[in-house]
Amino acid sequence: MGYMIRTALLLGLLTGLLLFLGNAIAGKTGMLIAFIIAAIMNFLSYWFSDKIVLSMYGAKEISYEEAPWLHKMVEDLARRAQIPKPKIYLVPMEQPNAFATGRGPGHAVVAVTRGILEILDEEELRGVLAHEIAHIKNRDVLIASIAATIAGAISMIVNWLQWALIFGWGRDEEEGNPLSIVGSILLIIVTPIIAAIIQMAISRSREYLADETGAYICGCPLALARALEKIHNYVTQVPARVNEGTAHLFIENPLKGEGLWELFSTHPSTEKRIARLVEIAKRMGQVA
Repeated sequence: MGYMIRTALLLGLLTGLLLFLGNAIAGKTGMLIAFIIAAIMNFLSYWFSDKIVLSMYGAKEISYEEAPWLHKMVEDLARRAQIPKPKIYLVPMEQPNAFATGRGPGHAVVAVTRGILEILDEEELRGVLAHEIAHIKNRDVLIASIAATIAGAISMIVNWLQWALIFGWGRDEEEGNPLSIVGSILLIIVTPIIAAIIQMAISRSREYLADETGAYICGCPLALARALEKIHNYVTQVPARVNEGTAHLFIENPLKGEGLWELFSTHPSTEKRIARLVEIAKRMGQVA
């Protein structure tokens, strides 16, 4: 419940930023136009995201005959999560990783890379798949789309302000323009950064929730913790050509960043995720 509240607060903060920016620069009409354009773009992305991402990475559906054990594993986890069994795809990538995509339960896909099937044992893979199924159960694609819509509207308004400054809007404060040149430049620089940080914070919050939900689905938090540690170590050694716009989908960020960059990362640090999973294992009586 705490993660749900945090997500709601962050979405509210992002919306508040949009309202402030829209009223300060373009008024209610401009803000509404930007929001509608961004909503249409992300609506299309929401409905076709699975096909776009799977095509981008050359993923192929795994038939039951090819891997009956894998289908049985996903079927069992989906049953435990009380959602329809998602389709299973293989991504021809050596870096061990996995992701879920699709509109939600009933229209979802879990994808695993060739690399992850090679390095994880069955229990660890089960934990990873439970994490991805948790994303589907929690409708994280929908939440990410809502956040992207609001952030996209903010980006459009900032772009309008940039063009307005180029063509001389706001240079005569005596005409009653609410923003000075300096104030406008600050908004152009600072607002997208704040929006990006909030959007990334939403993504990190959903990763924590998927870890927790997935831990209860598979029944073994420590298996997921071991899998995360293995994947993390390999990701730093085995680079992958990944579109930055899809990095948030993967269970481990395939484009690693350390230190201050964690603030702009779509994923929490692996160490923090493992520590939380150990705490869950303690609550489940699996660790003394």
